[in-house]
Order: sequence, then structure tokens, then C-alpha cells
Amino acid sequence: MSELITAALVDLDLSAETKQEAARSLAERMVAEGRVTDLDGFLADVAAREAQMPTGLDGGIGIPHCRSEHVTAPTLAFGRSGPGIDFGAADGPADLVFLIAAPTGADDDHLTILSALARRLMDPEFTEALRAERDPGAAAALIRGEEAPTPEASAPKASASASNDGTPVAGPVPDSVAPATEPFRIVAVTSCPTGIAHTYMAAESLAAAARAEGVVLDVETQGSAGFERLDPALIAAADAVVWAHDVEVREKARFDGKPIVDTGVKAGINRPAELIAEARQKAERGETTTLATGAAARQDGGATTGGDHAHFGVRLRTYLMSGVSYMVPFVAAGGLLIALSFAIGGYEIAGAKSVAEHFVWSEAASWAALLNQIGTAAFAFLVPVLAGYIAYGMADRPALVPGFVGGAIALTINAGFLGGLAAGLLAGAVVMAIQRVKVHPTLRGIMPVLVIPLIASAVVGFLMFIVVGKPIASLQRALTDGLNGLSGSNAIILGIVLGLMMCFDMGGPLNKVAYAFAVGGLADPTPGSLKVMAAVMAAGMVPPLAMALATTVRGRLFSRTERENGRAAWVLGASFISEGAIPFAAADPLRVIPSVMAGGAVTGALSMAFDCTLRAPHGGIFVVPLIGNPFLYLLAIAAGTAVGTALVVLLKSVGRNTEAPAPAPETPKISVAA
Repeated sequence: MSELITAALVDLDLSAETKQEAARSLAERMVAEGRVTDLDGFLADVAAREAQMPTGLDGGIGIPHCRSEHVTAPTLAFGRSGPGIDFGAADGPADLVFLIAAPTGADDDHLTILSALARRLMDPEFTEALRAERDPGAAAALIRGEEAPTPEASAPKASASASNDGTPVAGPVPDSVAPATEPFRIVAVTSCPTGIAHTYMAAESLAAAARAEGVVLDVETQGSAGFERLDPALIAAADAVVWAHDVEVREKARFDGKPIVDTGVKAGINRPAELIAEARQKAERGETTTLATGAAARQDGGATTGGDHAHFGVRLRTYLMSGVSYMVPFVAAGGLLIALSFAIGGYEIAGAKSVAEHFVWSEAASWAALLNQIGTAAFAFLVPVLAGYIAYGMADRPALVPGFVGGAIALTINAGFLGGLAAGLLAGAVVMAIQRVKVHPTLRGIMPVLVIPLIASAVVGFLMFIVVGKPIASLQRALTDGLNGLSGSNAIILGIVLGLMMCFDMGGPLNKVAYAFAVGGLADPTPGSLKVMAAVMAAGMVPPLAMALATTVRGRLFSRTERENGRAAWVLGASFISEGAIPFAAADPLRVIPSVMAGGAVTGALSMAFDCTLRAPHGGIFVVPLIGNPFLYLLAIAAGTAVGTALVVLLKSVGRNTEAPAPAPETPKISVAA
């Protein structure tokens, strides 16, 4: 831990008023120590992680954290605030703030140390000692574990052996006679999107609650340091399972047939005793979970439990986003290679002979053809990958093969992007249906690797070729013809809708849906689909550019932190990274989001009206040479940015006036935040 925190990284009088200011203050110390290379880039990564889920914990703790390419070595900075800072915890502001920074390629040893700190934060004696410490060096030593607080003599005796992943296994040690009955046994899995802090804090919190309840607990932490699977014997012996997770549990079929409590990672931190009690109740009622389908049900066919309470629309969105998230890297790699080939050899390079048959090292045209054909090969995977990972999101690994097969068939019958969506949903549904069938134990081993892929692929192939494929292909052709025929008001309306979607949640589900719709058209480009791609990218650039311009022309309406974020937003917006506006939207959503949505709608409408086209799926202003009508395209972006800027300045100015308190000597500052 010595290399993670030093006295220079400790601020015992943190003067920040907001979580953004706190993160910046502590990050500046990291920059001064050479641990962070780009302050604004790192803070953008912190803000993006904060936007996923607040990092405040009950007990006055805030743990902003992220993995970032701007971090040179795993680092921890600590700040102590007198009045406290709001990090979104239910019990109020945090006075202990830990900024955890890990490089994108951090080694397991360092991340294990960070996870150990996360566990220690669950110890009230440790946190109280930090609150009482007056010397930064001593506070750093305490955090490093060099001066651990002594446990109270009155603490109950308990065993705390380590599970196979190093997480404590809780269970009481009797003073004399062993208990007459077997202890209740639970296995748990904890995970969070970053896998640095919440994962391990939930594990420690559950272990502490289990000790208090006399429960034997084994935890598998699926964090940044990887995960070591629970011993199958422990799972078999468990009476119940607790999942405290915000990302998909890996290899969840291992827990099939057990009573399962399925919840978020914060519940594991804040309500561990309730989760253990719920696990006991499920076990006593005989509830079990059929994980092959993701549905938790009583063996007698009772109501579902756990994660299946989610609304169907929410689950459907999750399935679709799973497919899109795996498809996007193929889009980015293939699309940019194709765009680069056009920049070198012109659009006619798409008709060049195969470079396997004809390639001249000294000819630029040969290199352009090579890039084009590699990109085209990558693009050929778009629909199968989309379908395969939609199915994977629904029914796990056994659904991959029928999903990919269905996606390939969608291409064969010219059903395109819509066919891929349908194939993925069909494959997932078919596999889920097969998994509901009870089979003899001797067949279970070959079900996921032979029986399910075989039967599901045959069923999905039949449905795609014979039943639904042709209607979907007809719909795809109609959609393509409609896009090609868009003109006038119809094109402008589509541009407005796409612009609103791109700017509403800036990298969230609606943004991704609009983006996926656009890049799906690049798989088989037409004039209409190229217009859609241009409108989507232009609108997605508006939010960060508008906020950057607003902080430049009316800096007094923004905090010092926001003004500094505004400088980074210029680059993020120009690069088509909509997430650059998230820190502003998180701080003042009611003014920022409507403003940038209006700007995005203007840009989308103008891009469509100007008949701008784009053959690259990403790149921002750096792919302007590949844009049809580039000057009008830049004009559309500038117009939308101006509208967004004007509205946010107007709304913040009005808010500043209406929120200003009556003049009084003790209140010289006027809040401008909503």
C-alpha cells in the first residue's frame, strides 16, 4: 500500500463543496505527484463512472473511483470534509472521501490492495480513527495498514477463515460446545461496473453480517483483479445464494437450483442483514431458481423471484444493449478502415480486385484496397455479432451459436439489421425454452455444448428461412427505400428525432439506440442511410460543444470545476464523445439536458436538410473529408451548438435571478445550481 498513498495525497481539511470539486481537489494532488497525466481527462472518467451509480455509502463515506488511461499507477487520495459533501448516500453527506484511481491495465496485486481498503471501510473503528487523526502522514499510514485500530475486547468471537478468493468466510466459534444443528450456509457473488471498490465492500459487509447472524458465508468477488471461482463443493453445500451485483454474474449456471436473492451491489453494502434474512426465508419456503432461463421459480411452478421482477421493457432493453455493445467495436474498426481507404483511394476503391490476387507494395491504390477489404470483412460480422450477443444476454453461452447462425441467415436473405435483431431475440427465446425442459442428470453435461446449440440452431434456422425471414426482409427493404426517398419535411423530422435521442442521455440507452440504427445502415450503405449516419454524429457532437462554448462566453454562471471541464469538452465534442457533457448534466439536469436536446434537434434537422452524408461511424471533425457537403455539415453543428449554448445560458441566468436570496451580509454567494 506504501506506493498507493502518501502524506502528499492526504487532505485533512478538504474545502470542496460539491463532489466534482472534491474529485478535482484530490486529483490535483495526484497530478502533482505524477500519478495522473491529464487532469481533465481523468476527471471526465471519474464523472462517467459517477453517472453510472452514485458512489456515496452510508456512514459518511464517498468513494469516487475509476479506471483511466490517464493514470500512471494505482493511486489513492484521501480527503476529510468538515461539513460533508453529497455523494448520493441515503443517510446524508460524506465527510471521508477516497478518490481511487487505477490504470486501465492495472496489475492484479495493486487492485487487490485497493479492494482490501474497500473492505476496511466497512470497519467503523477504522473510519473513526481516520476522523480523529490530525496528521496527514499518520492518516496515510493508517490507510496503508501500518496502524490498524485495536478491536474491542467485547467483540463477539468469530471465525474468519478465507474463502478460495481471499474473502472472509464468516461463522461463529463457540466457547465450548459445538452447536447441535448445522449452521446455515450461504454463497454470495458481488460485482460492480468498475470492480474496484463496491465489489469488495459488499463482500466485507455481507461477511460481517453473517458473523453476527451465525451464518457460514463464502463470497466470490468478481472484481478488477479477476475472480477465483467458488469451490463447487461449497456451492453444492450452500442453503442459499446472494447475488449483490450491478453487472452480469459470470457463469451463473453454477448456482442452478438454489434459492437466490438477486439485488444490486449497494444493497449488499447497506442492507446485508436483510439479504441474509431474505435468503433464509427463501430456503425455508423451498424456493429455487432455474438459472438456465434466468427465471426464479418455485419447483411447484410458483411465482418468479429475484431479477425477473424487472419490467419486460427493461429486460428487452438490456438484451438489445448487450448486442449493441459487442457490435460497436466491429463498427468502429471496420468503419474507420473503410473510411481511411476512401480517403486514400476514393470511393471507387470499393470495386477493386481482391488484394489476395493483386497487391502492389508501391501503389497507394493497393493499400487503399487492402484497408477497404479488411474493413468490409469486419463489417460482415455486424449482424451476426449483434444477433449472437442479444441471444447471449438472454440465455448465456448456449445461445451464442444459434444467435450467430440466425444473424448469418439474416444476411443471406437480405434481412439486414432488423433481421439480426429478430434472430437474436428468437435464438435467446428458443434456448430459454429448451432450458426449461427437465432432463436426466446424465444428459446435463452435454446439454450446453451439444444438445442446446444443435436444436436451437435448427429451430432458429427454420424460423428465419421459412417463417419470419421473408417478412422481415421485406420490411428492411421498405425501410431502406423509405430512407432513400426521404426529402423535405420527412427527412427533417427524422433528423429532429435522431438529434433528440442522441442528446437526451448522452451515451445512455436512447443515445445508443439512435447510434445503432445509424451504424446498422452502414452494413449495406445507401444514400438514405449515409444521411442518417451524418445526422446522428453531428447531433452527438452538440452537447459537449455547447457546454464548452457556454463556459467560455458566460463563465460566471459556472463553477470553477465546470469551467475547467468546459475546456476538455471542446476536444470531446469535436471527437464525437457525447459523454463530455455528462458532468454538466449531472450537476444541473433541468437546464442542461433540455438545452442540448434543442441544439441536437436543430443540428439533426439541418444535416438532413443539407443532404449531408457520412461513410464513417465515428471520428467527429477528423473525418470531415469523408462527409458529403462538409461545409454545410459544419454549419449545422455550429448552429446546434449556438442554440444549445444560448438556451443553457438563458436558463442559468433566469435560475440565478430567481434563486438569489434577499441581500444579506452573511450570504455573499448566489447559488446557480439547480
